[in-house]
Formats: sequence, structure tokens, C-alpha cells
Amino acid sequence: MSISADTLRGYTDTIILTRLMRGDSYGYEINRQVQSRTGGAYGFKEATLYTAFRRLEQSGLITSYWGEDGPGARRRYYTITEAGKKLWEERSREWQETRALLDALLTLEVEHESD
Repeated sequence: MSISADTLRGYTDTIILTRLMRGDSYGYEINRQVQSRTGGAYGFKEATLYTAFRRLEQSGLITSYWGEDGPGARRRYYTITEAGKKLWEERSREWQETRALLDALLTLEVEHESD
């Protein structure tokens, strides 16, 4: 699969919100899910991921808390807020509309000649 990183960059926040719609999670796990769902074709750079978390949290779209995972390093978990859920719904609708539009424009159709 050869999708430009620039194409996906505009969807970073929506991808993160989508993962959080499934439940609270932490950065490494979200990135692992993204890589798994794309067969390893796409993943976030650490700086990109944590910059997005800060931006989303400052915008009130997610909140964070420190998890108590037992021994080892503590993890910062993220959870989506009601505002984040509303934005996710809006962005998901926009994506469906964009995908339908691109499908219509980029699909070769059989041209019928007028009789």
C-alpha cells in the first residue's frame, strides 16, 4: 500500500479519536493498533503522536490520567470527551462524504454514447 504520509497527516487527530472511541488507551498501544490495522504500512512517529495528544487535550477533546499498571513505568492514559465524540462523528461523516466524492471522481466508468 502506497499512501502518502501527507495524505494521512491531516487525519492524525481523527485516527487517535477513533482509537479512543473504543476505550481509554495510551500512546504506545494506540500506535501499535494503528500499525496492526494497516499491516505495518503506517504508524505515528512518537513526536507526532504526543504533539497530537497535547493538541487534543488543550482543545478539550481528550483528557489524560496516570494509570496504575503495577511494576514498571507508569502509563499516561487518554480518554475521549463528549466534545471529542462530537468532533469524531463530524469528521467521520466528512470522511464518508470525501470518500464517496473521490470514488465518483477516480473510478473509471463506462461511457454510454447518446443514440
